[in-house]
Amino acid sequence: MYSVDLTQLVKQMNLVNLTPEIDLKGRKVTKPEINRPALQLAGFFNDFDKERIQLIGNVEYSFMYQNKMTSEERHACFSRLMDFGVPCIIFCRNLEVSPGMRKLALEKNVPLFNSNMETTALVAELVRWLKVQLAPRISIHGVLVDVFGQGVLIMGESGIGKSEAALELIKRGHRLVSDDVVEIKRVSEETLIGTAPEVTKYMIELRGIGIIDIKTLYGVQSVRETQSIDLAIILEEWVKDKEYDRLGLEENYTEILGKKVVCHNIPIRPGRNLAIICEAAAINYRQKQMGYNATEELYRRVTQNLSKNKEEE
Repeated sequence: MYSVDLTQLVKQMNLVNLTPEIDLKGRKVTKPEINRPALQLAGFFNDFDKERIQLIGNVEYSFMYQNKMTSEERHACFSRLMDFGVPCIIFCRNLEVSPGMRKLALEKNVPLFNSNMETTALVAELVRWLKVQLAPRISIHGVLVDVFGQGVLIMGESGIGKSEAALELIKRGHRLVSDDVVEIKRVSEETLIGTAPEVTKYMIELRGIGIIDIKTLYGVQSVRETQSIDLAIILEEWVKDKEYDRLGLEENYTEILGKKVVCHNIPIRPGRNLAIICEAAAINYRQKQMGYNATEELYRRVTQNLSKNKEEE
């Protein structure tokens, strides 16, 4: 299970630490979901997820201080909440935290934070950031390139020409994300995000030349930090007697972290321009996403032509 250090969270969200006496080192957040403890303030703790960050917004704050809730009742309710060992409690909109609440937090060893953001905005930003940080991940041997806005993952055996294809794509105006090793995270049910390891970021290895720095040679416009993975291309040695797909009637897929990604197996022969093939694959993928399929159009034309010939007979 992946986790995020609480100090990272504080820095990322610009939170104000209301309990600096509590050491945050080693405290982890393991759930991307957020809880607004409205039901818990009413005393209902069934199915309460203690691993979630707790957020206090205007609604919860009004319930505590404008609903004739006594200080004893607030103390008892928050004491029970903190006894679960929640990661932290965040007060939105710079809501005032009473000295009694702060004292209770210190006793229970639960950090309190304040944020100037609106509750809904903070929830959205927290969930978005935590989902990326806590997402399932895997490292794959390959090259990831942004081609016309489509993330193209080029895979294949070592030495088959992945890096050379990426270099040609960069020269044609496309952008490198990662060479050799691609770190992939599944940030949602539908989205895979690829990045480069810090050690090899912006670098490409070319056999016979060595390591080259793409950002330095071709400028910042030739690289990018992250890219969604939309299409996979597997390069393989051409085999004379092997049957290769020539029409594309059915989509082939490869599975990455449980997500199916459209995949093309490209046979390598001398004289084939891999960069142009990758560009064509990316444009064709985008065209299909927009509702146009060249194979279906060809099938329609052939069928129409056959029907016309029959009528003439």
